[in-house]
Amino acid sequence: MQQGYVYVLTEPEGQNFDPDFTPDLTPAEMLALGVFGGKYMTDCTDEFPAKWFADAKLSKTRDAQLNFFGIEASQPLSVWRAKGWIHPDDPRGWFQWYCRYYLGRRMPDEDARQIGRWKAMKRHVAQVRRNCDPCDWACRPRQRQALLQWGYDSRGI
Repeated sequence: MQQGYVYVLTEPEGQNFDPDFTPDLTPAEMLALGVFGGKYMTDCTDEFPAKWFADAKLSKTRDAQLNFFGIEASQPLSVWRAKGWIHPDDPRGWFQWYCRYYLGRRMPDEDARQIGRWKAMKRHVAQVRRNCDPCDWACRPRQRQALLQWGYDSRGI
């Protein structure tokens, strides 16, 4: 999907995040839990540390059963494009941005935009807490899966 893209890592991996950005899960943890039906980034694994993919649930085709909650919770990339959520440097969207941010790439304007989008997902944490018994994974599984895909660990809420 993206070829020849080069970026500079200005921070150590997994460190020096914006103080407003505190995801519960690392990219490796997200991939191991099962996100995006296993189809996310299967053609660019060489860009990221091999350890991220050691326990990843990946597939050649989308398979919602690979998602932690066993349910589809993603909109197609075409919807993301139509809504203007995609930055040209990260044509796969938020998770690609997060993986590169986690590695140490910083792009101040784009980082602020994506962190703002991430923070907006927090309202879903409140909705799960308000409407579900703790750890009732059958309650709002689509919303819980979406939270996982944004780095919020929805298993304990």
